[in-house]
Amino acid sequence: MCDVTNAKDIVEELLQYLTTADFAIREELALKAAILAEKFAPDLSWYVDVILQLIEKAGDFVSDDIWYRVVQFVTNNEDLQAYAAATARDYLDKPAVHETMVKVAGYLLGEYSHLLARRPGCSPREIFPIIHDKFPNVATSTKALLLSAYIKILMHSQPGDPELQKQVLSVFKKYETYLDAEVQQRAIEYFVLSQKGPSMVDIMAEMPKFPERQSALLKKAEDTDGDAAELSATKLRLQQQTSNAVVVVNQHSANGTSHPAPLSSVSSGTRNIDRGFLEQSQVGPQHNDVPVKAAGMVQSLTADLLGDLLAPLAIEAAPASVAATPTTAILPLEEPPVGPADPLALAVLDGNSSSVQPVGSTSDWFNALCKKDSGVLYEDPFIQIGIKGEWRGPQGRVVIFLGNKHTVALTSVRAIVLPPSHLRMQLPPVPELIPPRAQVQCPLDVLSLHASREVPVLDFSYNNSAVTVGSKLRLPVVMSKFLQPAPISSADFVAIWRSLAGPPNKLQEVVRGVNPMLISEMTELFNMFHICVSPGLDPNPNNIVAATTFFSESGATLCLVRVETDPADRTQLRLTVASTDASTTFELKEYIKEQLVDISSITANPATLGFTGPAAALAGLL
Repeated sequence: MCDVTNAKDIVEELLQYLTTADFAIREELALKAAILAEKFAPDLSWYVDVILQLIEKAGDFVSDDIWYRVVQFVTNNEDLQAYAAATARDYLDKPAVHETMVKVAGYLLGEYSHLLARRPGCSPREIFPIIHDKFPNVATSTKALLLSAYIKILMHSQPGDPELQKQVLSVFKKYETYLDAEVQQRAIEYFVLSQKGPSMVDIMAEMPKFPERQSALLKKAEDTDGDAAELSATKLRLQQQTSNAVVVVNQHSANGTSHPAPLSSVSSGTRNIDRGFLEQSQVGPQHNDVPVKAAGMVQSLTADLLGDLLAPLAIEAAPASVAATPTTAILPLEEPPVGPADPLALAVLDGNSSSVQPVGSTSDWFNALCKKDSGVLYEDPFIQIGIKGEWRGPQGRVVIFLGNKHTVALTSVRAIVLPPSHLRMQLPPVPELIPPRAQVQCPLDVLSLHASREVPVLDFSYNNSAVTVGSKLRLPVVMSKFLQPAPISSADFVAIWRSLAGPPNKLQEVVRGVNPMLISEMTELFNMFHICVSPGLDPNPNNIVAATTFFSESGATLCLVRVETDPADRTQLRLTVASTDASTTFELKEYIKEQLVDISSITANPATLGFTGPAAALAGLL
C-alpha cells in the first residue's frame, strides 16, 4: 500500500531521474509520476507544482491529458487560480521554456492573470509581452491558444489600456492573413471583438467549472492493469524472445470473422506531438468559442498505434504456391500504389530475384513519406512495412510496423538501422520470428546533431519458409522533419537579412532544370516542408520570401529564404538562403534545390542527388 509520504518521495525521485533516464522510458515515467501526484496529492498546490516541474524536465514526454487535468483542477478550485497563474508566470521567465509549458501558462494567464494585477511585474501590460515572446517559436495550434489568451488579457484590462490594446490589436491584424485557417479565424474574430470595449466582457467570460468525471490518467492506469494477462499471452507467442517490439496477432470472434487484437503498449509509448490544444479530448480544456471536450475521444494505452493512419485495407493473398487460403485485413496501413518493381527496394539473397518482388515503387513510398508522417514504406506479398513518425524540435520517434501478411510465420527476421553521422538513432532488437498475420512495432528514437541531407537506411531481411528476402530501404528522416515554420515580420526579415552579409552564412545560386510550377504551387511545396512563406514581404509578386527554424542538439537556427523566379522561364530561378550557421545554410540550400529540380531530367548520380554515406551506397544501386 502506498501512503501519501511514500508517494511524494517516489514522485520527487521520478522527477530527478527523468532528466537522465533513457528516452525509451521517459514517457512511461512521466505518466506514472502524474498519476501518483494526482492520486496522493496532499494538496492541490503541490499537485500543480509537480506537474509544472514534470513539464519542465520532460516536456516532450508529457501528454496533453496531463496538462488538461491541471487546467481542470485550477478551473474548479478558485483558491488555486491565483497560485497556479503566478507559478506558471514564473516558469515563462526562464530562458528555455518547453512548448507544453507555454500552452499551460498561456491558458492560465489568459483566464486568471487579472488576479495577479496588483503584484509587481504582473499587470496586463507586463504579462502580455512575456507570453508573446514565445509566440514565434510555437506550433500553429499553440498560436491559436495564445491568441485566445491575448483577447482575455485585453478584456481583463478594462478600463482599457491604450498601449496594451495597440500591441494586442497589431498581433490580431498581422495574423488575419495567416495560412492556418484556425489562427486566421481567431485573429479576425478577436480583432472585431476587441472593438466592443467593456461589452466584450460577457462574450469572453471566464470558463465555467468542469463537470466531475473520472480522471483520464487514472483510467489509463486501470486499462494498463487490465491488459496484463493479454501481454503475458503475447510474450508466450513470441517464444520468450528478447525484444522491445510489440506483436499484434489476428484473432477470430465467435461468428468467425477476423479482426485485429488490441495492442499492448510499446515499451516507450508514442508521443502525440502534433495534437495541440485544439484537438478534442475527453478531459481537454476549452476556450469559449472552441470546445475541446468530447466524450469517448481518449485513446488508451492499448489503442492501436496505427489506428489513426487510415482505414484497414484488404491485403492481397500470398502466392498460391505458399498460401492455401485467402487472407483478410489485419493491418491498418494505407494501400500502396501498384507499380513496377523497384530495384532499390529489394536484393534477394539467394540469387532468385524473380521469386519475391515489391508490389510498388519504394522510391514513390519514400518520397510520399518525406511529405507526411505516416504510411507504407515497403510491401511485398509476404510483408508490409509501415512508418509512423512524430517530431518535436531536434527529437523524433519513428515507429516501424512490420506486418506478416502470410499464413506461415516469418523467421530469421533482421532489421538494422544504418544512421548517418548527423543523427543519433536507437532501435530496439526486433523479434526473430513474426507469427502468422501478426504485426511487430519497433520504436526508433532519433536525435538531430547537426544539419545534413543524408538519410538513414533500414537493412531488413526475413525468411518466408521458401526463400530469404532482403531489402535496403531509405528511411524518411529528412531535413524537413527538423524544420518548424517561422512567421516573421517585414522589419525583422530585412534586419536579419542585411546582417548576414554574404558567404558562408548567406549563399546564392542560379538553379536550372527546375520543375515548372506556379508561385502558388511553390508556396504550397514550401509549406509542406515546414518553410513558412510570408506573402507580401517581397514587392515582386514573382518572388517568394520565407523563413523556417532548424532544430538540432545545439539549439535552434533561424533560416531565411528568398526565391526569385522569371515568369518567362520557370525552369530556372535564383535561390538565396541565409542563417547564422554556415553548415545549416548550405544544407538547407541544397535541400530546397533538390525539391525544386525536376529529378527525372538529371542523371541519378548519388553525388548529384546529395546522398552520401549509407544513402549514397544505396542510391548507387539504381
